[in-house]
Formats: sequence, C-alpha cells, structure tokens
Amino acid sequence: SRMLGELPGYLALAEELEAAQAPLPVIFGHNDLLPANILDDGERLWLIDFEYAGFNTAMFDLAGAASNAGMSPDEAREFLTAYFGHAPGPEIEKSFAAMQCASLLREAMWSMVSEIHLSAPGADYETYTGENLDRLAAALDHYRSTDWKPVT
Repeated sequence: SRMLGELPGYLALAEELEAAQAPLPVIFGHNDLLPANILDDGERLWLIDFEYAGFNTAMFDLAGAASNAGMSPDEAREFLTAYFGHAPGPEIEKSFAAMQCASLLREAMWSMVSEIHLSAPGADYETYTGENLDRLAAALDHYRSTDWKPVT
C-alpha cells in the first residue's frame, strides 16, 4: 500500500483515541452508519448492511453517525443529549470527539485496503482515502485543541 509507512502512526493514534473513551456499557452496534446504510420508507428508518456489526459501546455509532451526517458541534450535542437523556459532560464530549476521529480513521483505513483489494466501477478509493484523511485531520485538530475540563 502507498500508505504502509503511515501505519505505525495510525496505530499509535488509535491507542490515543481508545485511551480517551469514557466507560460505557457494551452493546450490539451497527458500526457502519453511513447515510447509504439508512433507508427511509416514509414511515420509519431502516438500518441495512450489518457486515461490520458487533459488540461495541454506543459511542462508535453515535460518533460515526454524527460525523457521516456532517453534524455541527451544536447538532452533535443535541444528538448526544437525546441519546443520553441529559446534556453531555466534558468526559462524554471528549470521548465523542475522540471516537469521531477513530471512526474517520477506520473509514480511511478501510479505503486504503480497498485501494489494493477492491475494484468497483466508478469507485476512486484513493480519492476516498484522501477525503477521509482530510476529515480526520480536521477532527483531530478539534479534538486536540479543545479544553475538555468542566466549566466551573
């Protein structure tokens, strides 16, 4: 892979992001909440494509859904408030921001592998890798530049 030299840095980043996770219950997660995997029949939403489903905390699906939907920070906070039933504290917000990075890292790495092993008409996996790495860089900048301490 053209990205082989970057893998040690991505592994270290994954460990950093994992260390930022708040302790949450393990649930059965979809783990691939891209817009294409959510169908709306006019009456309800349907999740499809459970290829990557498995046990995880809800944070991966929450962060992935918010990131893939392009939610603003205010929209993401409302999303977390709806899920948890109360406004998220700094530990949850930090965990969420870190998991948004992890979700983007996973998508970029999926695309890196796809560059080598997949061939789909019209698919440009190199471009998709670059787009996800750009989104990851922006998310990392937000994550690393935010003071996650409680406001007193």
